[in-house]
Amino acid sequence: MKIYIDADGCPVVNQTVKIAKNHGIEVIIVKNYAHEIKSSYATVVTVDIGADSADYYIINKVRENDIVVSQDYGVAAIALSKKARCITQNGLIITNDNIDSLLFSRHLNQKLRNSNKHYSKFKKRTKDDDINFERQLLVCLGL
Repeated sequence: MKIYIDADGCPVVNQTVKIAKNHGIEVIIVKNYAHEIKSSYATVVTVDIGADSADYYIINKVRENDIVVSQDYGVAAIALSKKARCITQNGLIITNDNIDSLLFSRHLNQKLRNSNKHYSKFKKRTKDDDINFERQLLVCLGL
């Protein structure tokens, strides 16, 4: 089992690495050249800045029972098809039971954004968000 982190803009890299280290699980942090991330435990892979470069790397490497930490539902859908497990930075465990509705919601939101009828305003991340992510990552790991 490995944990792949889609690290471009991911606020839970350090928490993921800490939990993985405590349980002896290999971690691969995938980021583009625009981000500076270092880890004494995890393997850090740097990809091109091109659109979806980190996503393609993860999709090509992920295997059955690996875990993917990503906000990208498209990446999650492909990872699920490879029998990997997926979790978002907010602790949502993505499964075969909820991926279709998540992808449909993403599609509808994109249509609204394209017609200038929807504006996403993300709330500031809280300590509770981090605690929820850590709790759910342990569930995803089966711990």
